Amino acid sequence: MDWLVSVAKFLVDEILSQPAYLIGLITAAGLVALRKSAGQVLGGAIKATLGFLLIGAGAGLVVAALAPLGEMIQGSTGAHGVIPTNEAIVGIAQAEYGSRVAWLMILGFAVSLALARFTPLRYVFLTGHHMLFMATLLTMVLATAGQKSWVVVVVGGVLLGILLVALPAFAHPWTKRVTGNNTVAIGHFGTAGYVVAGATGQLVGRRSRSTEDMKLPEGLRFLRDSMVATALSMVLIYLIMSLVFLAKVGKETAFKAFAADGGPAAPDVGAYVMQSIMQGLQFGIAVAVILFGVRTILGELVPAFQGIANRLVPGAVPSLDAPIVFPYAQNAVLIGFLSSFVGGLISLGLLAWLLEPAFGLALVLPGLVPHFFTGGAAGVYGNATGGRRGAVAGAFLNGVLITFLPALLLEVLGAFGKENTTFGDADFGWFGSLIGNAAKAGTVGGAVLMLLLGAVILAGAIVVQKRVVETGWDPGARRDALLPRAEQAPAAPAAPATAYGKIAPPPGAPKPPAPPTQGDA
Repeated sequence: MDWLVSVAKFLVDEILSQPAYLIGLITAAGLVALRKSAGQVLGGAIKATLGFLLIGAGAGLVVAALAPLGEMIQGSTGAHGVIPTNEAIVGIAQAEYGSRVAWLMILGFAVSLALARFTPLRYVFLTGHHMLFMATLLTMVLATAGQKSWVVVVVGGVLLGILLVALPAFAHPWTKRVTGNNTVAIGHFGTAGYVVAGATGQLVGRRSRSTEDMKLPEGLRFLRDSMVATALSMVLIYLIMSLVFLAKVGKETAFKAFAADGGPAAPDVGAYVMQSIMQGLQFGIAVAVILFGVRTILGELVPAFQGIANRLVPGAVPSLDAPIVFPYAQNAVLIGFLSSFVGGLISLGLLAWLLEPAFGLALVLPGLVPHFFTGGAAGVYGNATGGRRGAVAGAFLNGVLITFLPALLLEVLGAFGKENTTFGDADFGWFGSLIGNAAKAGTVGGAVLMLLLGAVILAGAIVVQKRVVETGWDPGARRDALLPRAEQAPAAPAAPATAYGKIAPPPGAPKPPAPPTQGDA
């Protein structure tokens, strides 16, 4: 049996948990099904793989750019508590539950493909690292509740497979509103935040104009370039926080804030200030890399999925990571990030003032990485249905969710709840809490309760797919009726000019308007 475990771990650790490889293989399979030439198959697979590597590289740059800012905020406010970081808690759990996680993930992916083939939920979840995160969470909560290993793998695998097809369906009416077509779905376990953001936009922003239609004075038109606006905003945030941090902790500690890997500290205040400016500019570069990677992969993966749909899963829709929606409303990404972060700060205050003393809930500090990725996506969803007000309010509520839900999740993680980190995105919190409490009902009772919960989620997703998605319900239709005709259709991402030519928007997407400035992409 050891060799089976080794094979399973290899598949999970080296292939399925590596989204770039998974995307490349899926793209190659689709192009083969379309009977493309060997050169086209190889080139398309490599390009799709490189697109996901670009997204990963940009995400790494975002994490690196935000790390000093997080330390400054914590040092300036004096807050201490749990910082949600998916990668950190997964790494801790892998040492104890590695083999069960591997088998659970493989079974879950197989179940999801079967459901996609034989139910109306034609979604193929391709965000490999999030599959690994959810598989780890399910293993942790089931094992902590005392469930036997076979129950952990079998029941957990079924639940994972259900989530992989159900959650994209719940979000798809709003995703279609964002993209303007049915070519991609969201495959990310921050879905609850995106649905809440989209629904909030419907309530608060019927007459609010889009974040992408901001009217700027002639002298500020350069801010229409999203990369410039993002970088400038982060430079201002870094400057303010670095000066507050300097005043709070003093020169000796503050000057070490940007010293990477034990490097030298800033020699004086001038160098310290310039380091903060550079960090903000690095953030702008990181976002630009992510957007370029998204456009690259869409150009290869969507056509390839036509081949997969015809052979394996008719009508298949690829479910992809959260940054896939960033190009559709780039201003909303930054607005969403900031609004989500504010929501996290206010929620932290409520935890510290009321809920921690009353219920013993942990203090969940606002991690900048989950707030950027899920908050940015929530801003896009809120903007699609409610313009600027929708982006602000929707992302704010996302920040509330990813603060309170991780605090509740810690209650079912047993010894892992004592760690200084936990899972950060909304779906980990609500689903992990429900499953963790159901699993405490014993081997038989717990398994029955968990499978019933999974059945309810699956049935609900099928109802949404048949009665909402397939009927063409548009969550922004009322808002369209109140806005000028020119603003009614959601804009597709513009194709940016690069050294490698123009990157086309997703097939079938509405034609974007002419950019008002040369750099507006």
